Amino acid sequence: MIDTDLIVVGGGPVGQAAAIEARSTGLSVVICEPRSAPLDKACGEGLMPGAVRALRRLGVDVAGRVFAGIRYVDGATTAEHRFRSGQGLGVRRTELHRALAARAAELGAATAPVAITDVQQDAAGVTVRGGDTLLRARWLLACDGLHSAVRRAAGLSARAPAGPAARRYGIRRHYRIRPWSEFVEVHWAPVAELYITPVADDLVGVAVLGGRGLDYEAALAAAPAVRERLGDAAHASQLRGAGPLRQRASGRVAGRVLLAGDAAGYVDALTGEGIRLGFAQAEAAVAAIAAGRPDRYERRWRALTRDYRVLTAGLLAAAVRPALRRRVVPAAARLPGVYGVIVDRLAG
Repeated sequence: MIDTDLIVVGGGPVGQAAAIEARSTGLSVVICEPRSAPLDKACGEGLMPGAVRALRRLGVDVAGRVFAGIRYVDGATTAEHRFRSGQGLGVRRTELHRALAARAAELGAATAPVAITDVQQDAAGVTVRGGDTLLRARWLLACDGLHSAVRRAAGLSARAPAGPAARRYGIRRHYRIRPWSEFVEVHWAPVAELYITPVADDLVGVAVLGGRGLDYEAALAAAPAVRERLGDAAHASQLRGAGPLRQRASGRVAGRVLLAGDAAGYVDALTGEGIRLGFAQAEAAVAAIAAGRPDRYERRWRALTRDYRVLTAGLLAAAVRPALRRRVVPAAARLPGVYGVIVDRLAG
C-alpha cells in the first residue's frame, strides 16, 4: 500500500523548494535528509532576480542584502551590468535553508532523517532504504547534490569529460565587514575567480573557483584589490569547499525517479545561477509528477537549462585556457551590450 505521493531525497534549498511545490499541488511528500538543519554549502550565495521571484512565489521571505548586478574585474579593467529584470539578493546559505524548510514544514511536508542507501522501483512506485528505515512512494525526486547517490542508483550517471574544465573546485569563507559594492564582483585572478557577494549589512562572502589544488590564500594574494578591501576583517566562517563541479547525467528521468538541481547535471558555478535553475527544475519536475507524465520533464529540463549550459560552457572554455582567460574581462568591457544581454539571460 502506497500512502505517500513523493519522496524527495536531499533537503537542501532545491529539495525544500520541491517539497513546497508538491504540497502546493496537493501531493503528500517526505523529505529524506540525514544532516541537521540549517544546511550550509560552499557557494557564492548570490540569488539572481529569477530566484528572488521564485522565493516570493513559494511564499518564502528571507533576509539578505540586495545587489544591483554583476561586475567583472581584472586589474584596472572592469565591466558591469545592472539587472533589467529586478534586483538580486545576497543570502547566507544557512538563512536560505532555514526559511525554505520552515515554509515546507508549514505546508505539511514530513522529514525523515535518513541517508538513502538503496533505491528500487516497480510499475507502481519507488522503495528506498536508509539504515533500518524503509519508505515507499509513487514517485522519487532526487535533489541530493553534485555527487548524487540516487543518480548512481538509478543508472543515470555519466562520466564527465576529461580536461581542466572537469577538475574545478570551489572554496568559500565569510568576512565581518561592511559590503563595499552594490554589485556581486567577480575578480579574475590568473588562476582563479573570486566571487565577492554582500550577504548582510556587515557580512561579505568570498568564494574562490579554480582548478585542482586550489589554494584559497594564494588566490586572495593574486587579487590584491580584494585583499586590500578585506584588510584585517575578521573571519566570520570556516573555509568550506565543494567539487569537482563538473557532473554529467545521461538523463533526468528513469521510470519513477527524477533528478533536479545539481543532481541533474552541472557545468560550473561561473555564471552563478544554480539556485535559480534548481528552483525552476523543482517546479517543472513536480508539475510533471502531478500530471503523471515524467517524460515531459526531460524536455522541460533541457529548455530551462539551455542558456546556462551553452553560455557557461563557453565561458568555462575560455577560463581554463590562459591565452583566452586574460581576454574575458577586456572583451566584456569593450562589448557592454553583449555582456549585458548575457547577464540578463542568465539572471532570469
